[in-house]
Amino acid sequence: MKTKLSHLAYLESEAVHIIREVAAEFERPALLFSGGKDSIVVLQLALKAFAPAPLPFPVMHVDTGHNFPEVIAFRDKVVAQYGLRLVVASVQEAIDAGKAVEETGPRASRNRLQTGVLLDAIAEHRFDALFGGARRDEEKARAKERVYSFRDEFGQWDPKGQRPELWNLYNGRYKPGEHMRVFPISNWTELDVWHYLRDEEIEVPDVYFAHNREVFERDGMWLGVTEFLQPMENETIENRLVRFRTIGDATCTGAVESPATNFEQVIDEVAVTRITERGATRADDRTAEAAMEDRKKEGYF
Repeated sequence: MKTKLSHLAYLESEAVHIIREVAAEFERPALLFSGGKDSIVVLQLALKAFAPAPLPFPVMHVDTGHNFPEVIAFRDKVVAQYGLRLVVASVQEAIDAGKAVEETGPRASRNRLQTGVLLDAIAEHRFDALFGGARRDEEKARAKERVYSFRDEFGQWDPKGQRPELWNLYNGRYKPGEHMRVFPISNWTELDVWHYLRDEEIEVPDVYFAHNREVFERDGMWLGVTEFLQPMENETIENRLVRFRTIGDATCTGAVESPATNFEQVIDEVAVTRITERGATRADDRTAEAAMEDRKKEGYF
């Protein structure tokens, strides 16, 4: 008699299969790891896919230089814990070298500069496949994404030119200069991610749980006060109990007011929300109706 897999067990099995397929098909894969919850799950799935052997490819972080310090500390802790090879693609270094021009003004962000830095790192290290933690429920452009997301010789994404994926068969063919972005948790939801983190007892940065933080309100979001981001004259600093649903560049990632201090409370909170984490707390997705899709076409994650 066959034993029916639970929902999470099926998602885990599918993701592990995808990761192993990529390792078998491609010569120089890498895993994008920011220290955010989704990349944490992808890393843990990859470690499980090859255990007890070490991870057979490096992890890469596209570092804007404007990150939450707690997240960078967590990233370095995980890298040391598992003996990972870390590649850091630095936006600051690109600015210093004159390859990127930093935005100015109170709403300036380095988020868009990540695209060129990422593409340069792919070319430098000759990566032919990059694992990412994108999920289809995050945003409508993500919903168009295949598991194997083909990128042309310029690193660009054409949503109309993606390959069919019938019966979980993935076409990994590419020409020199082209590469693939691979999303093993495409079929997961934010709630699935939190259930998996809880059930597997996986550590995440403390900023995902409620903590007191100096914040100010801008464009309907609570932004954290950092050395990179200060309020304007008409904005008031307040100390509030908040947590972050998603983690990115500190200049465009908002917090939500929340009393959730553990996995169970976060799960209860996420279960009743009707707004995705990116839709609620990412200023970079609010610049235009198709902001994410436009960035992805340029080569973004």
